[in-house]
Parts: sequence; C-alpha cells; structure tokens
Amino acid sequence: MIIRTIILFIIIFGLVVISHELGHFLIGRKNGIRVVEFAVGMGPTLFSFMAGGTKCSLKLLPFGGACMFEGEDGLEREKGISEERAESGEGVAFTEAGVWARIATVFAGPFFNFILAFLVAVVLTVFKGADLPVVGLVWEDSAASEAGLQQGDVITKIGHEPIHFYREISMISQLSQGKRMEITYERNGEKAVTTLTPRYSEEDGRYYMGMTDNGAYLDCNPLQAFQYGFYEVEYWVKLTYKSLGMLVRGKVTKDDVAGPVGIAQVVGQTYDQAEENFGTSYAILTMLEIVVLLSVNLGIMNLLPIPALDGGRLVFMLVEVVRGKPVPPEKEGMVHFAGLVVLMVLMVFIMYNDIMRLLR
Repeated sequence: MIIRTIILFIIIFGLVVISHELGHFLIGRKNGIRVVEFAVGMGPTLFSFMAGGTKCSLKLLPFGGACMFEGEDGLEREKGISEERAESGEGVAFTEAGVWARIATVFAGPFFNFILAFLVAVVLTVFKGADLPVVGLVWEDSAASEAGLQQGDVITKIGHEPIHFYREISMISQLSQGKRMEITYERNGEKAVTTLTPRYSEEDGRYYMGMTDNGAYLDCNPLQAFQYGFYEVEYWVKLTYKSLGMLVRGKVTKDDVAGPVGIAQVVGQTYDQAEENFGTSYAILTMLEIVVLLSVNLGIMNLLPIPALDGGRLVFMLVEVVRGKPVPPEKEGMVHFAGLVVLMVLMVFIMYNDIMRLLR
C-alpha cells in the first residue's frame, strides 16, 4: 500500500509540476530565451541528457521542478555572453529579452497549470457527469426548512455567485462562518428568492444549511463536457481563494495545511477508500480530481505576489513596465533570496507537521 501511495503521488505531483515548468520552457523558447536546464524533482541529479542545448534532468526528490533560464540571476547582462549566443542563434539570456517576453514566460507556468486542470476536468465530466444543485432531503427545524426550501428546488445562485454544482452549496455553507445569505432557486420553472443563516454544529465543528442533494447528475454531451469542465476549474479556483482568505483571517489551523508528505497521505487514503467502495475505475477518476485540485492550487499559489514565486517576479516586471527600466538585478535578487529562505523554512515546518500528524 505504501509503495502504491508513493507511486501515485509521484505520478500526480510530477504531472502537475511538469505542466508548470513546461509552460515556462515552451513560452521561453518561443521568445528566444535560452533554457539552461529543465529539471523534474529537487536535490541530487539521478540522470540527465542534453536536448536542443538544454540539460534535461531527473532529480532525487519528487517535490518540485525547475526551468532555469540563462542569465535569470542577472549576471549574464554584465558579462555580455547573451549577445554572443544571440549572434550564434542560440537565443538570449532571460534578462536580455523584452519585458513582455519575460512576463509571458513567467506567467506561462501558472497558466499551463490551469490548462492542465481544464483538460483533466473535461475528461472527468465526460466520465462522471455533473452533480446538479438540486435539493434532496430538507432537515426538520433547519435553516433551509425555515427558509422555505423544498425537495426538488434547483439552487441557481447564492448571493451574487452563480451555482453550477451541488458541492458549491456545501462549500459555501461550510465556509460561510454563519453569515446570512440570499438563496435564488427555481421551483416548477419559477424563480424565487429566500434568505437563510447556516447553523453551527458543535459535534461536526462546521456550519450547515440543513439539506442534502438528491443525487441528480447530468450526463454531459461533448459541448457540455467543455462547459462543465470550465465550471469545475472555476469551482476549485473559488475554493482555493476562499481557503486562502480563511488562512489570512486565522480561521485555518496548522493541521489544515499539508505539504508533500500530507498530500501523499491523502492521495493514498483517498485511492484506497474509493477503490474499496466503488472500484478501481472510480478510484482513478478520484485521482484525476486530485490532479485538478493540485494544479489549480499550484497555479494560484505561484501567482501570489510573494518573492521567489512567479507572482513576485511578475511584480518586479510590472514595476519595470511602469518605470521604463528594470529594478537593479542585485536588489531584486536579494528580495527573492529572502523570500526563498522564508519559503524553505515554511516548507520544513509543514513537512515536520505532516510527519508528526502521520505518527499520531
């Protein structure tokens, strides 16, 4: 079981990371930027080979990857090596490329994560369909009951958020923190609006509206598969942003955050439960759902304006666009280095927390 968990984690995490780094690589090469190394994993190199002037490496630890451009540290600007390679047709250093070429190259990593998430979501929708936001059982003396909701009602909007899946209702209910909300629904083809306030369950430690879904699923045709595949990615984007908001407000504890070890544990447990209850085919589809989740998360996290991440680099490039000249490389490098140190400390803390949780 442990071996299978490790293999599943490497496949899933590797796919997500490779798509991210491939985005940097393809758009960088398209803009004539020379790629020094394309690496999958971190740590010591297991093996490598040269392809098109780029060193392709597989590292020991399957926790990340890198697409390293010539001159990305800013040193080649002073040495003038990029001009020599440009004349020989080998491309230019990262710092010698135009600012918009660099912005496109950096943004491409997270963007390719969203592309991967969308493609996998379309496949999921083809095989699983879409869970429709149709009310099933309404609990007695619940917020939903007092609001007048009935079995068969179709929830179309909560507040200003359009609803496409029933799980969106569950997500909003759980993350509502007891806030009053406006519910728009359809009953017998007619639109209606009501309000309710989710109630807190001491036993479960979360908020409930007080209703369940009725198990309605839409078997999507090819066009609907693309439509609901988009909605699937949108759902995970909204969940990620709402979760980040709770993290900033201190509503998330350290036990709610997971690193590579924690993710691997979740992957293994989820696969085992899905296979035991529904079979291997369903377990594979569940793994694809995790690919969508992780890919969206990696895309969003990398776009945050944090030094050393893609978002932090984009901030410096946008400042360059406004100023008309780049920030001195040594100053930008110091900021990114400080950010990298903080991220590494955070990564060690999260990994330690994952291991302690695993040993409980």
